[in-house]
Amino acid sequence: MQKTKPARGKGDTAGSSYITNIVTNNREAKVHLDSDAFFTGFGNNYLDKIYTAWQDNLMPIEGIRFSSSSKNIHPFGIFEAAMIFPHPAENIRLKVEFVVINNCTSQHFILGNDYFNIYGIYINNHKDRYLTIGENKRQKFAFPPKKGNNCH
Repeated sequence: MQKTKPARGKGDTAGSSYITNIVTNNREAKVHLDSDAFFTGFGNNYLDKIYTAWQDNLMPIEGIRFSSSSKNIHPFGIFEAAMIFPHPAENIRLKVEFVVINNCTSQHFILGNDYFNIYGIYINNHKDRYLTIGENKRQKFAFPPKKGNNCH
């Protein structure tokens, strides 16, 4: 439980998103760890910045319909990529299949609940915010400090 409560009328400023830094395709990128997201994905415009020939490596999507609470989702296909979570002791490399979304405006990857379950990702939401991946709960990945309101 938070010991220092926000000022009255400022409760909306107490939370923040779980966006952290990764490396993929030898480039730095950001990933939003979204435990409420049913699937893992990102927009084609963001993908253009990191993988130039992504359209040549798409896998088809068969028998699945995607939806969101805020808009219709139009997927191109599935793109496989390696995500490296940098850590001073030892980097963690995850192989992830992303749904490439035509109308997604996000400027980062979205790692959904599907991969939280696959890789055992745990987010600690206390004062010292961090995540762990897999069985090693002592290897903690810190989130960058909160900067203002993280609504997007």
